[in-house]
Amino acid sequence: MLEAPNSEQVLVTELVSNSVLPANREAIELTTSDGLKLVGELALPISARPKATLLLLHPNPTGGGMMDSHLFKKAAWRLPALADVAVLRWNTRGTCSAAGRSEGEYDKGNAEGLDLAAALEFAKSRALENIWLVGWSFGTDVTLMHGNVDPVQGAVLFSPPLMWSNAAHLQTWADSGRSLTALVPELDDYLKPPEALERFALVPQCEVVAVPECRHLWVGEKFVRIAWNEALARIRPEMPELSWTWDGEMDRWNDLTNGNSPLGKN
Repeated sequence: MLEAPNSEQVLVTELVSNSVLPANREAIELTTSDGLKLVGELALPISARPKATLLLLHPNPTGGGMMDSHLFKKAAWRLPALADVAVLRWNTRGTCSAAGRSEGEYDKGNAEGLDLAAALEFAKSRALENIWLVGWSFGTDVTLMHGNVDPVQGAVLFSPPLMWSNAAHLQTWADSGRSLTALVPELDDYLKPPEALERFALVPQCEVVAVPECRHLWVGEKFVRIAWNEALARIRPEMPELSWTWDGEMDRWNDLTNGNSPLGKN
């Protein structure tokens, strides 16, 4: 615990893996154009209108990916308070987490485009602005295949495997000029930085950032902070890099006792 340099000695706490900061959190339901109900959550800053809106597209559910995958869960726990952003996350069709199971069946990134479209419509219905997509693994392919649409400002990709998306999808991003950043772990299981540079060369505006010592799953607090610092540098470039400390009320998440309760609601 650190002491802030002022006479009142406000205690500043270093965040840890289960730190949950204050936010207005709401369990939501998205309805897709083919009639499916998807479970999700919207987390908003308490005291300010969001400066940006992050739509989070999770890893492959066949490998355990879901809206609560750790990079995304920690974003919802921390970023509304630290960065004044809204965080919208959901389970794609057929995906289950502590929040519940979304209807439908997994479709290898194809019909998941309808899930993303439903999330975008929800964001617009709430008058959320400056919308950015953040995909992770499988979620990056869904982003590349279906996310190059208005009002999306741009996208940040964590560990893109380029497994379901193809050159034609990349070409649409090149044609639109929409902002695109790929954060590629040095030790990734699917796509390492040299190959990523070659394949993303189709998109002139795409910035490929190699992340030393990192693996596909971004395990460890060090890599969580790198991921979101890099993402926020593109999404909110006017904002200083986060210190990952907090000087107010804070909860600690416990999977055994909290279940799917919306800790840190306000």
